[in-house]
Amino acid sequence: MDRQQQLDALSAEIVEQSICPELKAQAIQLVKGAGTPNADIVFIGEAPGKKEDEQGVPFIGAAGKILTASLETIGLTRDDVYITNIVKYRPPKNRDPKPEEKAAFWPYLERELEIIQPKLIVALGRHSMGYFLPDAVIGEVHGTPTPVYVGAHKAILLPIYHPAATIYNQKLRSDFDEDFRTIPGVASASGAA
Repeated sequence: MDRQQQLDALSAEIVEQSICPELKAQAIQLVKGAGTPNADIVFIGEAPGKKEDEQGVPFIGAAGKILTASLETIGLTRDDVYITNIVKYRPPKNRDPKPEEKAAFWPYLERELEIIQPKLIVALGRHSMGYFLPDAVIGEVHGTPTPVYVGAHKAILLPIYHPAATIYNQKLRSDFDEDFRTIPGVASASGAA
C-alpha cells in the first residue's frame, strides 16, 4: 500500500469507528488531509470550518486563503505540502474543539503523520501546538523550532499563529508573516526539500 492508500484507509477507519459520533452526526463529511502524502512539510490546524465541511477540503475558507497566499510568498503551493487538522469533523458553529474531541482524534493524527513522515510540522495555532507541547503558550513560543517525536519518527515542530487569528489582529498578522518567512530555512535545516 502506498502512502495515499494508507491515508485513505485511515480516513475510512475514522468513519467506520465513528470517532466523535456527536460531531460526525452534525457534520456534512469527514475532512481529510490534502496535498502530497510525500510532503516534507505538514501544516496542522485545529478543525474544519463551514466551507471545509461543505467541500471536504481543509483550509479553503478565509484562513485558507491566507495560508495559500503565504505559501506562495515562500515559493510553495498547496500541492507541495500536506495540510490537515487534528479534529476531522467541523465543530458546531465553528466553536473550538473540546479537549475530549482532540484526544479522540490524536491517535489518528499521529498515524497520519507516521504515514507521511514529515521533516517539518507547522502547528497552526495553540490547539495543534498543544498536541506536541501541552504546556506551551503560543504567544511565547511561536516561531521557535523544536525537535519532536511522532512515534519513532523525529521531526521539527514550528508553532505559528493560526491564520484565522490574524484576520482581526494585525499584530498577530505581522508575527504570522515573519514566522512564515522562516519556514524555508527551518525546513532546509531539518533536511526537508
